[in-house]
Amino acid sequence: MAEDEAVDPVRPEFPAGRVKKIMKLDKDINKVNSDALFLISCSTDLFLRFLAERSAEVAAEKKKKTVKLDHLRTAVKRHRPTSDFLLDSLPIPAESAPAVAGSVADRDRSLPVDVKPAPAGTRRIDHFFRRPANEAPIQINDA
Repeated sequence: MAEDEAVDPVRPEFPAGRVKKIMKLDKDINKVNSDALFLISCSTDLFLRFLAERSAEVAAEKKKKTVKLDHLRTAVKRHRPTSDFLLDSLPIPAESAPAVAGSVADRDRSLPVDVKPAPAGTRRIDHFFRRPANEAPIQINDA
């Protein structure tokens, strides 16, 4: 019976090249084995599905149809292993911030995404995928 059934190979949802680039941001990693790349991609996919499901449950409990940052923070707080490493990385919701910080947040909200300053010690995700300035554009000759 097992021989008759066709087994579809498991394919991760994330592009392998980008996952490999992100893994190589760690200075201790020089080479990435294809098996390790596959496991990291699948693990990331499972983790994000887990967070999305838990956040959706919190949103449903609060009778909301849209998952917001508060719902994600609540889902992370409820799961202790995730809370230990992820809670400090999540931004603080705007309504729980002090009034002075709220005026800064309102000012930043009106700015385009490219102009908003990133927190100290962080990079914007779009900068990671942008081509380096010293890389010349590819020339195509029609001859």
